Amino acid sequence: MKTINDAEIARVLHTYGDMLYRTAYLLLGNPHDVQDILQEALLRYMEKAPAFQSPDHEKAWLLRVTSNCCKDCLRFRARHTCIDPDTLQELLPAPDKRQLVQELYALPAKYKTVLILFYFEGYSAKEIAQILGLSENAVKKRLQRAREALKKEFT
Repeated sequence: MKTINDAEIARVLHTYGDMLYRTAYLLLGNPHDVQDILQEALLRYMEKAPAFQSPDHEKAWLLRVTSNCCKDCLRFRARHTCIDPDTLQELLPAPDKRQLVQELYALPAKYKTVLILFYFEGYSAKEIAQILGLSENAVKKRLQRAREALKKEFT
């Protein structure tokens, strides 16, 4: 394990911060929860101080930790009060894309995650499988089902 210092955290935030924020925001839809999730992901990074083989491994690790933290948050929300849909409407970016974002937000987390990694972050199904610890066929099936769910809503 290596020691994590302020410069290392600053580098991680500069390099991956926007991507992690987008991913968490699309999974959660609440900027306050996103900030908490990013803090949690960075704390885990500092605690584990993993040694990575390459920047791609570091990126995949951070995405996986962020995704898992989002899933934990969603589980917590399911057991407790959830966000008011009217509040969510005000927070959504790009008013012309609101319906698409709302439909994406309504999907189960397992579908949102693969859609975000595939379409927004540009990962292949094989790479997503490695990041999420799934088989490539499972990722392809989730992508197919997510597309079908979105298509059903728009037709």
